[in-house]
Amino acid sequence: MTDARFEIAAGFLPLLDSALLVAAREKGFAADEGVALNLVRETSWANVRDRLAVGHFQVAHMLAPMPIACNLGLTPLAATTIVPMALGLGGNAVTVSNALWARMAAHGATDDLAPRAAGDALRAVVAEKAGGGQPPLRFAVVHPHSGHNYELRYWLAACGIDPDRKAEIVIVPPPLMADALGSGALDGFCAGEPWNTAAVMLGHGQIATVKAKIWRSSPEKVLGADARWAEANDDALAALLRAVYRSAQWCAEPANHQELAAILAAPAYVGRPAEWMRPALSGRMHIGPDATVDVQDFFVPQAKAATFPWKSHALWFYSQMVRWGQVGHSAGNTAVARETYRPDLYRAALKPLGVALPGANAKVEGALAATTPVGSAGASLTLGPDGFFDGSLFDPDELDGYIAAQGQDRNG
Repeated sequence: MTDARFEIAAGFLPLLDSALLVAAREKGFAADEGVALNLVRETSWANVRDRLAVGHFQVAHMLAPMPIACNLGLTPLAATTIVPMALGLGGNAVTVSNALWARMAAHGATDDLAPRAAGDALRAVVAEKAGGGQPPLRFAVVHPHSGHNYELRYWLAACGIDPDRKAEIVIVPPPLMADALGSGALDGFCAGEPWNTAAVMLGHGQIATVKAKIWRSSPEKVLGADARWAEANDDALAALLRAVYRSAQWCAEPANHQELAAILAAPAYVGRPAEWMRPALSGRMHIGPDATVDVQDFFVPQAKAATFPWKSHALWFYSQMVRWGQVGHSAGNTAVARETYRPDLYRAALKPLGVALPGANAKVEGALAATTPVGSAGASLTLGPDGFFDGSLFDPDELDGYIAAQGQDRNG
C-alpha cells in the first residue's frame, strides 16, 4: 500500500451496484493506487447530481443516462459530466404488488420472469381496469433520467401498454420502494437491488421480470466525473479507474460474494441485511413466496466488458429521451450524448494493466445471440448474448431511423 497521492470524494446511493466503489475502498484497491477514496452515502439521485455540480464530489455512482441529461441541459443544476467507466451490467428488476401479481397470474404470468408473458398478462389487467372505470396502475422508477424509467417504458410499450396513457409512472427514491409497495401507494416499481429482494422478503410483492431479460447485458450505473476536475486531474482519475477495475475483478469472483454482501450490509453503505444482497450476487433470485429462479447474468461486475463506457449505450439512452419527449432530436444533441461517454480515458488508464480493451467504441446492441469473441487489445474478450426481448436491434449508425421508427410506433 502506498501513501495517498490523490483525494477523491464520491457520492453513492445505497444499492448493490455501488459495490465496485465500496470494494475499491474497503479492500484497499484505491489505496494501492494512491487514492484516498471518501465515499458519501446520499438519499437521492438528484442530491448526487447536485453535489457533483457544486464540487462536493469529484466523481459519483450515477444512473447511466444521468450525465447525458446533465450535458443536454435537462437538469436544473448540473456540471458538465463525463463517463470514463461503467459500473457493471444488469441489476434491476420489475416488482409488483401481491394483488397485481395475482391478477397477472390469472392472465398467464408465470414464475419464469419472461418479459413477454408477464407483459401480456399485465396488458390484460390494464384493459380490465380501464373497462371497469378503475384508475390506471401506478409504477415507480428512481429518476426520470434513469435506465429504470427507460427499460420499464420500453417493456410496457413493446407489450402494447402505452406508459403515458395506460399507466402512471412516479419517482420514488430506491430505499423507499419496498415500503411504498407494501403500503399500497404503488402497484409496482422498477429499481435496482436489493430493493426488489427486500419487497419479496418483506412479503410485499413478487418480481415479475428483470432487466437481464428485457435487454441482456445492458448498462445500469456508471462512474460520473466532473469534466473540469477530470481534465485537471487526469492522473487521479486514471488511478481511480484502475482501482475500480481491480475492484470489479474482485466483486466478480463468487468466492468473494459472502464477504462483499457483509461489507455492503454495513450502515455506511446499503445498511440492510446481508441476505438481501446475496440473491443478486449469485443470480439465484428469490422472486416470490414460493419461487426461486436462477437468472444468468443478473448483475455482471466485470465480464463482457461490463465496465467499458460504450458510446452505443449512451446513444440508446439518448434515443429513449427523444422517444419519451424529454429532449428534441438534433445533430447537436446527438453529439453531446455521444461525447459524454469517454472510452478513450478508460483505455488510457487501463492499458498498463494489460486487460481486455474493446477495439471499437460502439456496437450494434442486441445483435449477439450467443457469447462471441470480439476484437480487443490486451487480453481476449467475449461479449453477449445481448438481445432485447422483442428481438429488436439498435445500430448507433442508424440512429435517425431508429428514433423515427419509435416515434411512428408511439403515434400508432
